[in-house]
Amino acid sequence: MRVGAWLRKKAVAEENPDDVPTNQISAVSIARIIAEVDGETSPSDGTEAVETASNTDVESTTTGPADLEQALADRQALIQLCLYALDRARSGGVVERLEHGLAGIGVRALRPDGERFDPAVHEAGGAVATEDPALEGMVAETEVVGFADHDRVLRAPIVIVYAKKAL
Repeated sequence: MRVGAWLRKKAVAEENPDDVPTNQISAVSIARIIAEVDGETSPSDGTEAVETASNTDVESTTTGPADLEQALADRQALIQLCLYALDRARSGGVVERLEHGLAGIGVRALRPDGERFDPAVHEAGGAVATEDPALEGMVAETEVVGFADHDRVLRAPIVIVYAKKAL
């Protein structure tokens, strides 16, 4: 019997006393089997061998304030690159995918159609006349989509606003 087949059979027998094939071997079982093959005594629960094996391949991942600042700067740069790509995208599918990806990290598109115009959040790009007093001061249409990163506006949407028709 080959060593690999013997190891798998032994591990499955140890983990699965009902002898139902699972095709999976836990790290603890592998550590015990390797210790037996090497002629070493295996630890009682196998945790020491697993920790030693794990620690040899893992580097310290401590992060400091400089790392956090760099990650935030990188995030902002990627967001700006996505906004640049959105402005130039010709495909509706590409625009949708970019907006969906940005929304996944908290950056949402601002299309305030039908909302009351707010100069603190919207930029007026033009006006359209209306005779309906209920529509006056409402956003008729978004010319350029805006974006907000959580609660911070990255780019105000440029909108067309309903204005009272001149007599």
